[in-house]
Amino acid sequence: MSLLKRPQNGFFVRSLERIPCPCCGSFEMEVIGSRKRKYINSEGNKNVLIIRRLKCQHCGKIHHELPDILVPYKRYSSECIEMVISENEPISVPADESTLMRWRNWFSRISLHFLGCLQSISIRLYGYSKGAPTGQSVLHRIWQYVDDICGWLARTVRPVVNTNSWVHTRSAFMA
Repeated sequence: MSLLKRPQNGFFVRSLERIPCPCCGSFEMEVIGSRKRKYINSEGNKNVLIIRRLKCQHCGKIHHELPDILVPYKRYSSECIEMVISENEPISVPADESTLMRWRNWFSRISLHFLGCLQSISIRLYGYSKGAPTGQSVLHRIWQYVDDICGWLARTVRPVVNTNSWVHTRSAFMA
């Protein structure tokens, strides 16, 4: 991803990669517009990104091009959420305790799904899945695939989103 500064509007996000449609795998993605996406970084600063809206010419689905610093449907950077989940270092995240608890609960609920997706992707791409001792936590087993260095959450979320395996928690009701 590249971030290009736009005066007073935030940063414009544009991928240098050609990513296929998560739904059908087609590379026929057309830019149909953009939208603002706000997030809070680890210093507590509110930032604005301008992300592209892409429409697949094959299946007609619309997607948003999110950079690795964001997790879908989260208002804080992936770095903040990662610090809270890993608890490797003292937590210095500009969020209240209830937000930190929600992130931990969210990851606890979705971590087995993430692990299953990473195992499935590994089998599809390499023909095998990395085994981990059964006594390890789900987080440590996820780290077998993405490593435990800074940025592991982004490296976990990206393949899950790009294979259309993201669990959507938002829903709309029609009358």
